[in-house]
Parts: sequence; structure tokens; C-alpha cells
Amino acid sequence: MPETQQIFAWGDSRRFNSYSAYFHRLFGGRVQKVVVDAGFTCPNRDGTISTGGCTFCNNDAFSPSYSHKGYTVAWQIEEGILFHRNRYRKAQKYLAYFQSYSNTYKPLAELREIYGQAFGHPDVVGIVVGTRPDCVDEAKLDYFAELAAQGHYVILEYGIESVYDQTLRRVNRGHDFATAVRAVELTKAMGLHCGAHFILGLPGETDEMLVGQAAAINALPLDTVKFHQLQIFKDTLMARDYAERPDDYRFWALPEYIDLFTDLLERLRPGLVIERFAGEAPPRYHLNPSPWGLVRNERLLQLLEKRLEERETWQGKRY
Repeated sequence: MPETQQIFAWGDSRRFNSYSAYFHRLFGGRVQKVVVDAGFTCPNRDGTISTGGCTFCNNDAFSPSYSHKGYTVAWQIEEGILFHRNRYRKAQKYLAYFQSYSNTYKPLAELREIYGQAFGHPDVVGIVVGTRPDCVDEAKLDYFAELAAQGHYVILEYGIESVYDQTLRRVNRGHDFATAVRAVELTKAMGLHCGAHFILGLPGETDEMLVGQAAAINALPLDTVKFHQLQIFKDTLMARDYAERPDDYRFWALPEYIDLFTDLLERLRPGLVIERFAGEAPPRYHLNPSPWGLVRNERLLQLLEKRLEERETWQGKRY
């Protein structure tokens, strides 16, 4: 008699609350993101807060070839869907992912025009809006709530990066953690989906700090979260800082990083959807060759699942 497979709190047998299963539950099938560059900038670049930007920032490293601010939103969505139909044949529905810079950093009238284009394609079921916690207000969030009330999936995804103010100052983030807390709470109060992004390995943060931030993350009313390991890109302020103070930085071999993330995952609340736990960028952008080599996200997920099984653990076990 085969052993009964354990079903976890999120309703399936995977050992963490995965992003793919989340969308299967919502839409009954695979949903694919299509990256859009709508020509936004950032208050940390245009002089409103600073002109240097966050020390780690190089948006080009994460932008696909079809995503280019010189083309309309509608054109980029059409090209992105054609691209993904060839690569991911199971996808039937798409999310327009406004990724580059701060995608709420324009007047409301311009936001209406930009996001109105996203739903012109019949296969687009929603939008993902990447932005900063200091670039939203009630009027803008009320507009996104209007879109959600029309039956669209709408999620605001905030770059929080760290729960520690000393780290945010070190990387020239331009806001504190309390600003992120206010933005997330206001977004959820409007009835919107809310996600966040964190970087693991920012200068000065120890493994204990990275695992210990689980309590602060759990306290946020987030639906989804994504984590990336720190990657230092060429032509960034962080590359200069790393050259001057390399001992402030920590890089893990892949098995070490998976164990570190497992320690964090055990402490994250079960209802939190894990979009990703590591990132990849083309080698030409890296200051140093990646110690992991060319490992795709699919393989990383397999390694994480294997390690969770080996340790007989799962998301929220220590929550």
C-alpha cells in the first residue's frame, strides 16, 4: 500500500505554497507574465529623492528583448504573448507585468491611459504593477481597485528589499521600512492583492538577520512574496562599493543558499505565496561570474523541493 501523500495547509502536496499552484487555483491553468516597459522612471533617480538610484539597480539585467519603452504597451503585450506561446505552450492566460522602475510614478490621468491599454488583448486577465512603497497614494490605489472591481486580477508588487533600516540606508533606497508597512496596509485596505520583493545578501546582513526577518514579513498583509539572492551588476554603485569593501558582502554556494532559504521558509506563514526564491540574469551583466553557473529557475525549484524532502520540512513548520 503506497504511503499517503501529505497535503499541506495551502491545499496541495508541494512543500511550499507555490506561485504556479496559486494561479491554478485562481484561473484553473497556467498563467504567464508578459513584461512591459511603460517608460516610467523613479524618484530615486530623477532628483526627487536622489539621482543615484538604489546601489544595486540595473533594470536592463531583468528586461526581456520584447520589452522596450520605445514601443506601445499594446505592442509589447502582443509581442510578449507571441514569445511565450512558443516557449510556454501550456499558458492560456497572461498577466501584463509592469516591471521597470516605479510603475505608479506618474499622474493618475497618465496611469489610466497606460493601464487601460493592458486589457485590450483578450488573453490578458490581469496586471502586476511593480513599484516603490513611497509612490502610491489613496487616489492611485482607488483607481487600481476600480480595475479589480471590473473583474481583472490586479496586484501591486512593492520593492521592499529589506526589513532593516540600516540596510535600506546603505543601499540608498530612499525610504524606511515603516514606509513599506504603510503602503502594504493601505493597499490591502483597498481590497487589492499585494506582493513584495526582498533581496537576500545585501551588505551587512548576516544569515541570522535574513532568517530573523520572517517575523516582520509575516506581520505584513501580503499575498505573495519573491526573494532574490544578491547579484552585483556592472556599472552600478554597488559594484563600486563592493570593490572598496568586499568583506561586507556574502555570497553562497548553491547548496548553502538553499539551506539558508529553507531556514527562512520554515518560519514564513503558510498562507504566503512564494513566487520565487532566487533570480537569474544574463551573464554579461554580472560583475563576477555567478558561483552557481547557468542554473535555470526550473532546476532551482527541483533542488529546493529535494532539500525540503531531505530535511523533512515545509513552509511554516516553525511558524
